[in-house]
Amino acid sequence: MAIYNSRSRKKKLMGEINVVPYIDVMLVLLIIFMITAPLLTEGVQVDLPQADARTVDTEDKEPFVVTVDSDGNYFVNDEPDQERDPEAIRIKAAAVLKHNPETPFLVRGDGGVRYELVVQAMVLLQQAGVASVGLVTETPASN
Repeated sequence: MAIYNSRSRKKKLMGEINVVPYIDVMLVLLIIFMITAPLLTEGVQVDLPQADARTVDTEDKEPFVVTVDSDGNYFVNDEPDQERDPEAIRIKAAAVLKHNPETPFLVRGDGGVRYELVVQAMVLLQQAGVASVGLVTETPASN
């Protein structure tokens, strides 16, 4: 009678990875990102004036945009929770200009806002040392 030793029989190692749990996690993350992505796109609602103007090429550099909404509030780069204080905007613009002098500076003014508030935004940028300020408009729809 032969006695089998459990040590002499070795189990064959399995070299495959079970990817099913990883696929489940990936699908759950995909669903979460699909639901939350539209919620993250927020900005300042501005009705831009329409003008048939030349397009400015800003693909290479991220522009510094000061937005004036219909209530006369100031925002930087369409972030509603940014500083609304004109002095803080001036300081931030000066810092961006010092760090990267090639940055394009733009002002987005709501079509219904007083012209004076748009000019004040341009003056803020001028006081920060910006030599050239562009105005953002929408191209009129062709009929």
